[in-house]
Amino acid sequence: MSSGIYIRFVKRFIDFTLSLLALIVLSPVLLLLAILVRSKLGSPVLFKQVRPGLNEKVFTFYKFRTMTNETDESGKLLPDEKRLTRFGIIMRSFSLDELPQLFNIIKGNMSIIGPRPLLVSYLTLYSDEQRLRHTVRPGLVGLASVRGRNDQTWDDKFNHDIEYVKNLTFWLDCKIFFLAIYTVLNRRGVNQDGVATSLPFKGNEL
Repeated sequence: MSSGIYIRFVKRFIDFTLSLLALIVLSPVLLLLAILVRSKLGSPVLFKQVRPGLNEKVFTFYKFRTMTNETDESGKLLPDEKRLTRFGIIMRSFSLDELPQLFNIIKGNMSIIGPRPLLVSYLTLYSDEQRLRHTVRPGLVGLASVRGRNDQTWDDKFNHDIEYVKNLTFWLDCKIFFLAIYTVLNRRGVNQDGVATSLPFKGNEL
């Protein structure tokens, strides 16, 4: 199978079919997780945020909540490390909080494999090379995800994204898929040292 045919036609069909099957099979798990999030963290159950996708078109991104909504005296949200609960840490370590993105995949906003969708505010900070990550649909899991998740520099993450875009094939997606299972089961690279998740991207040094 040529990479062009795979990218244009087959990849989207696989994404839709596998995500629909996963939602059917995992529906009891999703329901249980929703109940646990509601009981431990309150409402809303889902974290929703706009993220840039294919060709930088924004879409609403879904995750299960893993943090409380605690604020300081001025009403500003507390730092992530103070709002991230033990329950949330477990959810993140096994990537259970990411499961609602199956709906994003079915809707066509995302793919199973691709660069992770980042913040809209980062769009103005990318170099031309880094912007290539938006020439494919963002993914539930990407090459950067299986090479360290959050425990790597932004340069490393973007280099992995660009490598993926330039070498995208069916076999690369298969390799990343199975490596992702191994990475999640081993709970590797969930966060950077000293922070709850990862440090924000602040642009490239001149």
